[in-house]
Amino acid sequence: MTELYEALLYEESDGVATITLNRPDKLNAFSPTMNRELVAAWQALRMNDDVRAIIITGAGDRAFTSGIDLTFDYPQPTSKLMINDELRYVGPKTNDLWKPVIAAVNGLACGAAFFLLGEVEMIIATEEATFFDPHLTHGMPAVAEPMFMLQRMPLGEIMRISLLGRHERMSAERAREIGLVQEVVPADQLLDSARWAAQVIADMPDPTAVEATVKAIWTAQYMSIHQALQAAPSLIKLAQGEHVMAERADKLRQQKIEPRLR
Repeated sequence: MTELYEALLYEESDGVATITLNRPDKLNAFSPTMNRELVAAWQALRMNDDVRAIIITGAGDRAFTSGIDLTFDYPQPTSKLMINDELRYVGPKTNDLWKPVIAAVNGLACGAAFFLLGEVEMIIATEEATFFDPHLTHGMPAVAEPMFMLQRMPLGEIMRISLLGRHERMSAERAREIGLVQEVVPADQLLDSARWAAQVIADMPDPTAVEATVKAIWTAQYMSIHQALQAAPSLIKLAQGEHVMAERADKLRQQKIEPRLR
């Protein structure tokens, strides 16, 4: 199945959807059209039972996304107490999507890229990928983006990225060392690696159990451990009963799985 978008490419097969930010001539920078289409794509995927896992990547080999395209006009309220920030709503979790999302990062990922990267389950990057935030270099405060990335990065690291602006870029290997990136691969292996992980997830026996797992981990990330554990029983009961678990255990014992060593 293929959906038609203007600023995105969309494909799905075998339970995996691939969304590609498709403005390579602009380093896949966010435009108003792309913002709206990302929201539409995430919300459509909530209703699409054929898709169990998602890959998001950027067209070309230069950039995942360079952030917001400042050539567009983004009207703001006259009151300083309010702000229109479309990019705050482009991530999967903000759109209440709990199917796993894997980011395949090719080239640079900076600024508003963090609205997406702060809400994915894992990041796989090419060896050439880099991460930085240019806000302060442009005289703009870095606010929501580092808030999102603080969910994935140590405090000192996101402080360094935010405060040094365009003067430093974090390499893919450094990003892997601090846990931001889960795997670094050669460029020609990026989509294969992302597809392998997404396919494993899509082939799990119960998609509701997968979504409950994702929701549980993010709940623990957003809340205190005590608050999160209060929600745990309802997520377990929602996903599966004891008799279903027993039936799946019997089937799994009959399967032969050859795990990949990372």
